[in-house]
Amino acid sequence: MDFQRLIQARYSVRAYKSQPVEQEKLDLVLDAARLAPTAANYQPFRLIVVPTAGHEDELRRVYNREWFVQAPLVIAVCTVAAQAWVRRDGKNYGDVDATIAMDHLILAAADLGLGTCWVAAFDPVAARRLLRTGDGEEPLVFTPLGYPADQPTAKPRKSLAELVRYL
Repeated sequence: MDFQRLIQARYSVRAYKSQPVEQEKLDLVLDAARLAPTAANYQPFRLIVVPTAGHEDELRRVYNREWFVQAPLVIAVCTVAAQAWVRRDGKNYGDVDATIAMDHLILAAADLGLGTCWVAAFDPVAARRLLRTGDGEEPLVFTPLGYPADQPTAKPRKSLAELVRYL
């Protein structure tokens, strides 16, 4: 798909079919995250794939929305701050790098006909428990991954004039 059409077509999916995601498509989506640019190419993130089946109760404790557990998979992106590049003033870029990886992941998913929905309003304690995080891993964002069972609605966006300033 043409990139401009892709970014216009991508939307936050809140209803999913039970149809499994083919391993080949999952691998492409995960590889898109792996290929995302990161500061100094340190890649300070982990991708954790959670099959929904058998984890519904745990996932509901992480984020209690029915559509969150409809998709066959949920993917978590965790930062590993100790592995991230740090700017001279102390700014750690781990969250930025993990966010870019998630953006690549959701765009690749949309390109393959898969749906996602960026979820940051989750319970971090339940998330750490579910993901069995270690080695400084911190859950940053989740997304269900599956085939959409809904249709996109209009996305209100600010105008360029509201967002851009030229010097």
